[in-house]
Amino acid sequence: MTDVILRSTHPAYRDDIGDLVTRRPVPGPGLEQIGAFLFLNHHGPQTYGPNNRGLPFGPHPHRGFETVTFILEGSLAHTDSAGHESIIRAGGVQWMTAGSGLIHAEISPAEFKRTGGPLEILQLWVNLPNKLKMTAPRYVGLQSDAFPGVAAGEGATVHLVSGDFAGRTGPIESLTGVFLCWAELAGGASLAFDRLANRDLFLYAVEGAVRVGDRALPQWHLAGLSAGDTLTVTADAPARILFGHAAPIPEPVIAHGPFVMSSIEEIRQAYADYQMGKFGVAEIVAG
Repeated sequence: MTDVILRSTHPAYRDDIGDLVTRRPVPGPGLEQIGAFLFLNHHGPQTYGPNNRGLPFGPHPHRGFETVTFILEGSLAHTDSAGHESIIRAGGVQWMTAGSGLIHAEISPAEFKRTGGPLEILQLWVNLPNKLKMTAPRYVGLQSDAFPGVAAGEGATVHLVSGDFAGRTGPIESLTGVFLCWAELAGGASLAFDRLANRDLFLYAVEGAVRVGDRALPQWHLAGLSAGDTLTVTADAPARILFGHAAPIPEPVIAHGPFVMSSIEEIRQAYADYQMGKFGVAEIVAG
């Protein structure tokens, strides 16, 4: 068994969207992607006052990948051109397979805009292999009670989204066998993940700092990890992490705007199809 080593750390850089605090560790300077994991936006943490404008993500298209959105605080209203609608609240997750293409909107529900409150959201983009890029779109949105905490030693709790951990299986089935969770660690707690050989590894310090071996991963930093079988994360003070692993996709990644394909020609076709109205229409969720 080989331990995974923390080789580098990559700070999230500020890229606010209007009044929405936004940090992005990937893509960033010198880091285009982490294998199958293409993009992470960390919105918040922040508190909105009453009568706010809420999230600014009106209808926009995607093709060729998946978005996984973790609502840590606040709420998120989703609608898309495949007919899916939901309002997911704190502790919930939405997993959208854009596949062959759809238009979706992610905004704040009317109640949140009236009353305000805390907001913190993570959105992760996960690549699809070429053979699945034109799969039919799908959407799963689940509330917090679908992700009960799994105790992982004293002081560590794993909220399992997809894949297997400690004899449990996450409630969302990934098309490509992606493992995803977020975890909370008390001060002094350690958490181990195994069966990581030949996987792309994604570890982000959402809140507080953690250690991998004797190296620190500060808050709002993404880890550059070595290959290995087992990853052990330790927190000296309370911390929250996002962790995932996925099978490598040994194919070109051509990303342009809201589309992620395997060739320039496929990107051009995505824009053409969108402009011709082939992605449908997404109506805004009223509240």
